[in-house]
Amino acid sequence: MNIRNGLLGLALAGVSAACGAQGAWSPQRNVEIVVASAPGGSNDRTARQVERILTENKLVNVTLTVVNRSGGGGNIAYTYVNQRAGDAHYLLIGTPSLLTNHIIGAGSLYYGDFTPIASLFNDYTVFALNADSPIASGKDLIARLKDPKSVATGFATTFGSHNHIAACLLVKAVGGNVRELKAVAFKGSAEAVTALLGGHIDLVTTAAGNAAPHVAAGRMRVVAAAAPARLSGALANVPTWKEQGVDLVFGGWRAIMAPKGLTPAQIAYWEGVLRKATQVPEWRTDLERNYWSDDFVESQQFRRDLEKDYADMKAVLVDLGLAKQ
Repeated sequence: MNIRNGLLGLALAGVSAACGAQGAWSPQRNVEIVVASAPGGSNDRTARQVERILTENKLVNVTLTVVNRSGGGGNIAYTYVNQRAGDAHYLLIGTPSLLTNHIIGAGSLYYGDFTPIASLFNDYTVFALNADSPIASGKDLIARLKDPKSVATGFATTFGSHNHIAACLLVKAVGGNVRELKAVAFKGSAEAVTALLGGHIDLVTTAAGNAAPHVAAGRMRVVAAAAPARLSGALANVPTWKEQGVDLVFGGWRAIMAPKGLTPAQIAYWEGVLRKATQVPEWRTDLERNYWSDDFVESQQFRRDLEKDYADMKAVLVDLGLAKQ
């Protein structure tokens, strides 16, 4: 054996092993899953479901902690995570407020200030009315929205929220003026639903899970879902807008974001872990229970989706006169 060649081979093997070690990544200490709301809401439930599944299925080799940093319209949590650039031990439950807050000037941070890891699921918007409403179908609602002032529409939580945008997208799709929509913002979806059931407003745009119990009880009618396919359970008979000739698919996605500056190896680690998490039976059961739709999208495609969502939402908010960016 040639000694020089033997030494060279050993050296190359050592370099290869070192490169492999540098290329792989896994967390080395506790991971925080940060939620921009108080305990108990849907974002908090999402975080705790992720934490539970990752822990119980031993998909990570460290502990995980759900950290609630509510306030400031989400900006307290966003700032907290944004300050940890390059540290993949911090994850954030991302929602459309990362887009809308920035567009309307309610926050300086937006999706471009974070590393998108993956979209987990979509909470598609439904269009609900009181069961006693004379508006009996999506076709009836479209006819009424030719005059948007005639339909008092409630949503949570603020003007410019994704639920408000959902209503405006329908108005635009049927040729109405979004600025003429009689829009009513409520502090929460429960308040909006109560107002609808009390006959104080005509329409609510909300998450499917908020409407389903009232539909099952005969108190509410859902005339359309802004989903790519029909939902299940109490809403199985509700047609999508696409079935009714309106090109409208829209909802409140939930995603995992991380601080800016993560390496490809860090992104790949969390993509792989989260994909495995969304395939376990408990995860799928939870999706069905909450009327959430499976929508796992990895980092690169998710970033492109965010760019499109941002542009679409901005177009509506410009029409409304709410855009500041």
